[in-house]
Amino acid sequence: MSAVPVVVLVGPMGVGKSTVGRLLADRLGAAFRDTDDDIVAAQGRTIAEIFVDDGEDAFRALEKRAVAEAVAAHTGVLALGGGAVLDADTRALLTAQRVVYLSMDVEEAVRRTGLNAARPLLAVNPRQQWRALMEARRHLYEEVATAVVPTDGRGPEDVARAVLDALELKEA
Repeated sequence: MSAVPVVVLVGPMGVGKSTVGRLLADRLGAAFRDTDDDIVAAQGRTIAEIFVDDGEDAFRALEKRAVAEAVAAHTGVLALGGGAVLDADTRALLTAQRVVYLSMDVEEAVRRTGLNAARPLLAVNPRQQWRALMEARRHLYEEVATAVVPTDGRGPEDVARAVLDALELKEA
């Protein structure tokens, strides 16, 4: 069997995939990897710049490749960008993985991110855009998830513990 991540985190922007992922990696004695960071490093520009310069379709192609590479090679904790699950091939790739969907409602998203314009998909009417994104994506997150961990009103340490418990993983 090929190397696979110990856990893959999915969920909307601002839910805390990177923060919780780093905590999980520390607790499991594993490496942490974020596919958005991989894309930024490879492209030498921010996600927002890629969206503005090349468009969402170009970004999604980069994201699909980054996810496939990371799932094939990374044996630690892996965080995916919020829209990674939009791709059917990516969802198929995730069926053989331990995937945790970190969920939150719109009020929590407002509290955490302020739904600021630095997020290219939320530039106009952020609250309404966030709700629309979640309507389009929630079922996809649920489709790939081995477990769902609500993050509303919880700190990163509590969420990390809930992920470990949900997957019955032991700390290193």
